[in-house]
Amino acid sequence: MRFKDVFSIIGPSMVGPSSSHTAGAVRIGRAARRIFGAFPDQAEIVFYGSFADTYRGHGTDLAVVGGLLDFATDDMRIRNSVELAEAAGMRLTFKTAQNVAFHPNTVELRLASRGREDRIVGASIGGGSVEMLQVNGFDVKFTTNYPVLLVFHDDTPGMVAHITRLLEGGGVNIAYMDVDRKGRGGDAITVVESDEAVPLELIKHIESLPSVHRVVFADLTTEEEAAS
Repeated sequence: MRFKDVFSIIGPSMVGPSSSHTAGAVRIGRAARRIFGAFPDQAEIVFYGSFADTYRGHGTDLAVVGGLLDFATDDMRIRNSVELAEAAGMRLTFKTAQNVAFHPNTVELRLASRGREDRIVGASIGGGSVEMLQVNGFDVKFTTNYPVLLVFHDDTPGMVAHITRLLEGGGVNIAYMDVDRKGRGGDAITVVESDEAVPLELIKHIESLPSVHRVVFADLTTEEEAAS
């Protein structure tokens, strides 16, 4: 990974001893909360690799739950995030597992509420930076450094081109794009990181496309810039 500045090395303003094990974990939790789109009634949190070995000592469990509560990396409430989440009605389960294919600092969040579930996997790659690796069984790759749009749709001809044309027409510049599918003609996902926020009207337009099942837009950049 190439660091852009000294702050990418030392990490952001944060609560906790480690930018990788705390600040990055908060960001993964926040990204998962935004993808889920609501306060989850249940959260099963599975730590892999070094996260599994050290999450208690480094407070990674508190950090992830703080992210699920949408706390910023330097919010002092992170220290009591588990108690706060449970008091608000979130049922928490913590587990550990091993998967050699994952980055050592990886966490999987299985979020559920009112019959809906999302499974989200992210890795803390250093300096508080993260990469999201999976969403509901799709292999993806995006960060929280840009606004991100996730479009769940059928794998139909021209769908990706249609999405990019709509973004172009709305004045949205694509910084990075990733596409995955579960089979030919089956379920697919298009992930777009953009230089600017995607307007609500444009999101609704994409949602209205016949082959689109769900659209998620998450933007943590403006809040983190304001906090810094």
